[in-house]
Amino acid sequence: MAGRLSTITQVTPQLIATATLRLDTPGTGFTDITGHAASFIAQIGAGEGTLLVFLRHTSASLTIQENADPDVQTDLVSALDRLAPEDAPWIHDVEGPDDMPAHVKAMLTGVSLHVPVTGAKLALGTWQGIYLVEHRRVPHSREIVLQFVGSRSK
Repeated sequence: MAGRLSTITQVTPQLIATATLRLDTPGTGFTDITGHAASFIAQIGAGEGTLLVFLRHTSASLTIQENADPDVQTDLVSALDRLAPEDAPWIHDVEGPDDMPAHVKAMLTGVSLHVPVTGAKLALGTWQGIYLVEHRRVPHSREIVLQFVGSRSK
């Protein structure tokens, strides 16, 4: 198997920083939180380490996805709707017909991410952004915990 490993960077963790991001979603769809995550990294003076992004809800999710063509997000919402349709014979429907499908979608896509931080920047690819994905039709208030573990910038 061919491959080439970059130079290995070693640091001793010097910093653990945590903040909670609260935001309101407009309803079903993607909300870009990359700027909030980058701002957090800058404000705490992070250098090298890992950013944990954790969503404190079960009917929305987090993802790293393309940030250039909004059609990707539209297609992903459609794909998730096909995987967990509202008109399936769900038993749990106390909060409405979109609630149980939202739980399934969140389980499929996840509520936590780890993003490497290198050189005091998020190590995302050129076309990558960090998104909160709202799976409910109506707006919701959501909380996202951001936690960095690593070194301080020099």
